[in-house]
Amino acid sequence: MKQESVLVCGTGIAGLACALGLSRAGLSVALLGPRRIPPVRVADDYHPRVYAISGASHSLLDRLGAWRLMDARRITPVEAMEIHGDADGLLDLSAWQDARETLAWIVESGEIERALQQAVQVMGIAWHEDQFVSLESSAHGVRVTTAQGQRFHPALLVGADGARSPVRVAAGIRHDYTPYGDMGVVAHLDIEWPHQNRACQWFTGDSVFALLPMPDTADGPQASLVWSMPEDRAREWLAMDADAQQAYLASHALSITGARLGRLRLRTRPQGFPLTLERSAMVAPGVALVGDAAHRVHPLAGQGLNLGLGDVQDLIQILGAREPHHGPGDARVLARYRRRRAEPVLAMGLVTHGLHRLFGAQCAPLAWARNQGMQVADRLPFLKRQLIRAAAGDN
Repeated sequence: MKQESVLVCGTGIAGLACALGLSRAGLSVALLGPRRIPPVRVADDYHPRVYAISGASHSLLDRLGAWRLMDARRITPVEAMEIHGDADGLLDLSAWQDARETLAWIVESGEIERALQQAVQVMGIAWHEDQFVSLESSAHGVRVTTAQGQRFHPALLVGADGARSPVRVAAGIRHDYTPYGDMGVVAHLDIEWPHQNRACQWFTGDSVFALLPMPDTADGPQASLVWSMPEDRAREWLAMDADAQQAYLASHALSITGARLGRLRLRTRPQGFPLTLERSAMVAPGVALVGDAAHRVHPLAGQGLNLGLGDVQDLIQILGAREPHHGPGDARVLARYRRRRAEPVLAMGLVTHGLHRLFGAQCAPLAWARNQGMQVADRLPFLKRQLIRAAAGDN
């Protein structure tokens, strides 16, 4: 039986960041999960999944020593954001409106993972390339068994093992799951006009079409598409051949964007994933969840990963500040973590779910009201500053 103070199950972004942060806070930490080494990308080849990293997440990754390990040429600052309603509504947010240089940073998933893996290696954190199978609770923590027959007895098990989380299931943590009936489709695009470090998003009634600024390629300016749409339409588009997919994008993008960035062409094959609203009780005796294992929200605000890194940051702070006589898996310590995360997780879920419902409703008076609301908000500097600070993760 191997003794670990904290065992982090899950080796994606949330798990790696959690292990790094807890190790830096002085805890004995080990990782459990596969070691997936992101492929080295050449200049114009980008990981299909990108994230909008908030100011709070940027600060965390910087403190963990990961941000400086990323290739700055592959990171795009977002200096402004345009949010278009389904009629004449428009909300234009710029970093300068709150005396900032940047609203967010667009970074590839693989680039973040690569940097975190390097930082984990530098810190000498133990990494068990094995698979979680089961756990048993005890008075002094939990007993974990793996596929290879290894046994661990950590004071705290952190479940960072994704949306289907075997740790969450094994711990019996309550989990609420609501499918939207939509899919998020992502791809990288060649765009005709420079994006000028502006992110653009269009609500169309039954879909959300977003273009995120990316580094230029040899073919010219580039953007990353995140298109949330009804699942049947998404599956139909994904099943088409490359030429038909391009024709579908061209015909729909023109009417949605009004040629805001000119002609759009696919650089990569679209990939899709189902959209859900999920929440959990976050903790059980000797167990805490972070990231997608704990919650998922609609991607229309681009805050899913930031919410997960917020879990990591709060867990690090709470475990680091606990009383000496309380272990990391103590029920009172975990209750503090659950309380700390309750408000931001609930608030983000309400905002994203509310916007999805608001712009999905086809009632004419409601359509008028939501677009008028955007126009009013765009004329209120104080409100715009609050929106910018919320997007940046400021408290």
